[in-house]
Amino acid sequence: MDLQCPAPLSRHETVQMAHGAGGVMSRELTRNVFLPFFGNSMLDMLDDQARISLESGNIAFTTDTFVVSPLFFPGGNIGDLAVNGTVNDLAVGGALPLYLSAGFVIEEGFRLSGLTKIVAAMADAAAEAGVSIVTGDTKVVGKGQCDGIFINTSGIGVIRDGVDLSCNNLREGDAILVSGSLGDHGMAVMTAREGLSFQSEIASDTMALNRMISSILHEVPEVHAMRDPTRGGLASTLNELAEASGKGIVIEEDCLPVKPEVQGACELLGIDPLTVANEGKVVVAVRGDRAEKVLRIMQSHEDATSGRASIIGAVVNEHPGMVIVRTGLGGRRILEMPLGEQLPRIC
Repeated sequence: MDLQCPAPLSRHETVQMAHGAGGVMSRELTRNVFLPFFGNSMLDMLDDQARISLESGNIAFTTDTFVVSPLFFPGGNIGDLAVNGTVNDLAVGGALPLYLSAGFVIEEGFRLSGLTKIVAAMADAAAEAGVSIVTGDTKVVGKGQCDGIFINTSGIGVIRDGVDLSCNNLREGDAILVSGSLGDHGMAVMTAREGLSFQSEIASDTMALNRMISSILHEVPEVHAMRDPTRGGLASTLNELAEASGKGIVIEEDCLPVKPEVQGACELLGIDPLTVANEGKVVVAVRGDRAEKVLRIMQSHEDATSGRASIIGAVVNEHPGMVIVRTGLGGRRILEMPLGEQLPRIC
């Protein structure tokens, strides 16, 4: 009689259903893949929660889920995207990001080499941002029930004393700045997905902006609002600012920093680059007489701006709740929020 052990073998090149079952293989996945990259005194306890100490004051908390396709794209992958996106969500609210959680939904058969590459990218991004991944979870689903891997990251940070950033704070005369070129991430993902090629490769702008944002808030307390123009791009962000504040916004088309290769890709696909997602840019509303100071700080962090930080417009009392683009020919057009998601699965 042939006898077979019902327990799955622990040495595999792909993720197995048993990796999500909470037994020996789950423990091995945690110890062999996650702990070597994320290990710290809190996570190493492998408890069901992380016990953390925070300074007194207001706490910022955020969560986001990442389902980008393809998982690997020029300039990054779903791993560093998940970390940077959550760090930036905390930072634009005036918080100092400190701790992250990471939850994984992995499809059975996903290669462990790919998972390791994603986890390594997350570890590098967390180290660059100065945050720790202190707790997490892994679930494995059957083939066809998940497109490779989905990642949820949540983050906790401490809001700095005296910082009050809100869309409601916009005032007439505020300047609007953007920290760098627009549309890079969405077009990088889209061109990789569709197999498009250009003379210059389009790379994602995914990166953590908390250090640059800290410098701005430290030196320019007159900042009224910050937002990261992710899904819906600059168009959605500016419309959200205008609607929440009851003010109008006018931007200058000639001042918008869009790379020629991104502009070309958008024209090829029939997409407005102002509606395309960014993952490493911040939009700032600041008192007008302090705009040049913010611009200089942005430019001093050239790794985060690629030298393309720009003052793009101003807040006005006219046309409340609306965003107007002043074109290079002297005309005007309304910049509306996109009705739906032009580029699905980009973050």
